[in-house]
Amino acid sequence: MGERTEVRVVIVGTGFSGLGMAIGLKKAGIDDFVVLEKANDVGGTWRDNSYPGCACDIQSHMYSFSFDQNPNWTRSFPTQPEIWDYLRRVSARHDLGRHIRFGVELTGARWESDEQRWHVQTRSGAEFVAQFVVSGVGALHIPNVPTLPGIESFAGETFHSASWNHDYDLRGKRVAVVGTGASAIQFVPRIAGQVRQLHLYQRTAPWIMPKPDHPMPGWVRTLFTLFPPAQRTYRNLIYWLLEARALGFNGHPRLLQAAELLAKRMAAKQIDDPQLRRKVTPDYRMGCKRVLVSNDYYPALNRDNVEVITEGVREIREHSVIAADGSEREVDAIIFGTGFHVTDAFDHLDLIGRDGRNLAKEWATEGMRTHYGITVAGFPNLFFLLGPNTGLGHNSVIFMIESQIRYVVDAIRLVDASRAKALEVRADVQERFNTDIQRQLVRGVWTQGGCRSWYLDAKGVNRTIWPGFTWRYWLDTRKVRPADFELTVRNDRTGADGADSRVSA
Repeated sequence: MGERTEVRVVIVGTGFSGLGMAIGLKKAGIDDFVVLEKANDVGGTWRDNSYPGCACDIQSHMYSFSFDQNPNWTRSFPTQPEIWDYLRRVSARHDLGRHIRFGVELTGARWESDEQRWHVQTRSGAEFVAQFVVSGVGALHIPNVPTLPGIESFAGETFHSASWNHDYDLRGKRVAVVGTGASAIQFVPRIAGQVRQLHLYQRTAPWIMPKPDHPMPGWVRTLFTLFPPAQRTYRNLIYWLLEARALGFNGHPRLLQAAELLAKRMAAKQIDDPQLRRKVTPDYRMGCKRVLVSNDYYPALNRDNVEVITEGVREIREHSVIAADGSEREVDAIIFGTGFHVTDAFDHLDLIGRDGRNLAKEWATEGMRTHYGITVAGFPNLFFLLGPNTGLGHNSVIFMIESQIRYVVDAIRLVDASRAKALEVRADVQERFNTDIQRQLVRGVWTQGGCRSWYLDAKGVNRTIWPGFTWRYWLDTRKVRPADFELTVRNDRTGADGADSRVSA
């Protein structure tokens, strides 16, 4: 048995969710918590993804905490190094280091009803016993590496964009890139000029819009530093401009036609070869898959040493890649730009709730079901940040995270105010929420747009996106509704046995 630590709250992860939750607890006067981090530094996905060109597709001043604004972003859209640096400075500024346990990876957790506590297991064997557990791991942290026939026989270098091998020199190499998602359109332009040949295997063409990125002028950064209300005004303007995009995604796809026209015009302007242009033009409605932004991806495809292959990969051999049409291309390295496990991101966790309920098994058979993406029936005192159906295609997920942090803090306060031990969302409330959200999603472009995306689970159900305006989510989660929950309280009136009972809040 490893070391055992008793603590009030266990937070998992040190990305925006985990750090934000830690700050939320401290602001609420709750200091008895630990943050478990499997790596040796904070940052989450912005620590792990260090591939060339890695950046965010939401503006800097919106992709940051509202309570900890940075007036010195150097660009209107932040790069990975700047975001990572921002998160490290946030952690230091709020004195979170003393709460973080680095090199500690959660492997599972079990709810013990007799104790009304979570027993959290880690890979090192250390155990944490806590009243509350908050998962801040998000969905974009487990690389999705496809199992290609023959990949084990490949003699060259292989890696995923989220585990970029910076020690491998790509200069003069023949490189196959599998995937044309958000990561690939950022790193392909950066490596295209270095490699001898780049073979880009595209399964589905993405919609790509111009990226209105520019350096932040020095006078603006000075203004934001000296007069913070100016920065808040700028942030609010960005928020509402982004929020307006939700109209097109949610049952009004015709509103996206103008954006599609703009994207096609950009492709026509930047791509010389008509045949290549046809290859990279999507055949589905914009928004069905994640909309990407880039100014240099299409120009990179024009290069003589870059080839786009749409036939797919049939097999891998010792020194080559075989496409579905039988064509063979010799390569020295294969880079996977194939995204992450999203709808199955929690399958690897051993989370056992009340009455021995296994979360991974339930979600595998019934689909991922929560209440507001935060709480789960049958799993008391367990909270998710950026859980199912709280991802966005139009605005900043940091806004959603802050709403969820406030909700979790309010839930803990409800437990304390009720002198209870545990809080659990009612099954009927959860079911009603999921029925309503799926009814909205069916009308949206993610279902009606004519494509298959990582937003959908194996059964074709959207378990990823929040269908609508983020201000509605903020409105719905600004206060916990006691009637939505059952509380577990010590039933001292029944006698000396000290039995617990579940009651409506």
